[in-house]
Amino acid sequence: MDLIKKQGFYNSIVLYAGTALGFFNLIILFQRNLTLEEIGFFNLMNSIALLYAQVASIGINNIILKYFPHYRTDDKKHGGFVSFIIIWCTVNFLVFTLIFFVFKDPIIAHYKDEAGSALLVKYFYFVAPLAGLTMVFTVMESMAITVFKNILSSFLREVVLRVFTTISLLLIAGSLINYYNFLNIYVFANVLMVLVLFYSIYKSKQFKIAPISQQVKSQRTEVVKYGFFTLLSATSFVLLQSLDTLMLSTLTKDLDVIGIYSTFFAIAIVISLPARALGRTSVQVISQAWVENDLPKIGKIYRKTSVVQMLIGCLLFIGLIVNKQFIIVLLHKPEYAGYFGVFIIVGSAFLTDITGGLNGHIINLSKYYRYTTYFIVGTVGICALANWILIPIMGMMGAAIAYLIAMFTINFLSWLFVKVKFGLQPFNKAHILILLVSAVALAAGYYMPTLKNIWVDMCARSLLVLVVYAVPTYFLKISDDVNYTVNKIIFKNKTA
Repeated sequence: MDLIKKQGFYNSIVLYAGTALGFFNLIILFQRNLTLEEIGFFNLMNSIALLYAQVASIGINNIILKYFPHYRTDDKKHGGFVSFIIIWCTVNFLVFTLIFFVFKDPIIAHYKDEAGSALLVKYFYFVAPLAGLTMVFTVMESMAITVFKNILSSFLREVVLRVFTTISLLLIAGSLINYYNFLNIYVFANVLMVLVLFYSIYKSKQFKIAPISQQVKSQRTEVVKYGFFTLLSATSFVLLQSLDTLMLSTLTKDLDVIGIYSTFFAIAIVISLPARALGRTSVQVISQAWVENDLPKIGKIYRKTSVVQMLIGCLLFIGLIVNKQFIIVLLHKPEYAGYFGVFIIVGSAFLTDITGGLNGHIINLSKYYRYTTYFIVGTVGICALANWILIPIMGMMGAAIAYLIAMFTINFLSWLFVKVKFGLQPFNKAHILILLVSAVALAAGYYMPTLKNIWVDMCARSLLVLVVYAVPTYFLKISDDVNYTVNKIIFKNKTA
């Protein structure tokens, strides 16, 4: 766990720094310098580009994480595995991009009578380059993760990209650029990220271009089969993250609605930060543990990450809920005031997901990886049906409820499979204690008298929640890892 703790710590710093910057962008700059329609299109463009990149790469990220430990060699050629990756990605992306442009007219025709259609038509050609850059960056990030170097890619994605977004929004505020220039700067930032990460990987000398070895060639059928299975699961998972936005755009025909929903969704993503920080390193450790058939190690990581993720996630969720008025005021637009319930439901979905721990990764990196595909595809079907039924009736709230149903379904199925097949499950009395402590902290923050100044109120309310939450968490020893970290930082002469 030492590597996970160390890299998890640094990733957490990067993620929270990026989140603070992202909050500033989302809540202050976006709301004051872009219309809801422009915010909606920007989020829709990113959702499409991410899904595009997943489909075009045909599971290469999962292939890298699963098979690299098998091909790793001291000469850094790794059996020509890097050459295989380059060929695989290039051919697949070109084929998919050709298909994407062939269907350009039907896509535009579908949206021609909808609110915000002018933006989609005008900026249609931004999607493919952004998707290509997303795919390349993600592939190189996966390669870096395999050699346990994942801090830089996290910094680029979470901080650098948002710094460019901040700068471009400030330029819009100063009437120095327009929305078109803003999108161009965003694409340029993605180009820069790719170049910096490529240079870092090149300088590390961990990977060398070499002819594809006979070992890799002999297993290409197995690798390709795995790629297609995980493509279906990975694409379905990305679809789960964006299906509500895509179906809102189709069923409501209003990018303003997407702007409001995607803003609350982006705020709720904060809850998943602890899982993202721990997962970047934990996944590769689990992959290596499967190679060594070390089930106890997998079980230990499974339990510890679930507790830590739920513990930090609950604190973040409570902090956001009790500061509702502060968030609404900062969002600046009156349209948000009546939809805070959407955030609570989506936040509950994220909390459900991170509490499940690494169940999906444990299955996906094992020989039973097909079941991940079955579970996710089935969940996408349930989510789509729920969206189709609920959005016409409840609008944004319907999409949020559908997302909560999806996150519960996929995590329950994954938890049940891991428990039955491997005899592993993460839940114990620590999770019950977290719920009890959370209830007390939520009540304390919610019923605290409102102070006149919103900034003072936010600070006082947040501090109260933190103290009420942290003190019992520490003395009840809910998480050994959290106590160890606190002891090391605050009480340097003590151990957990």
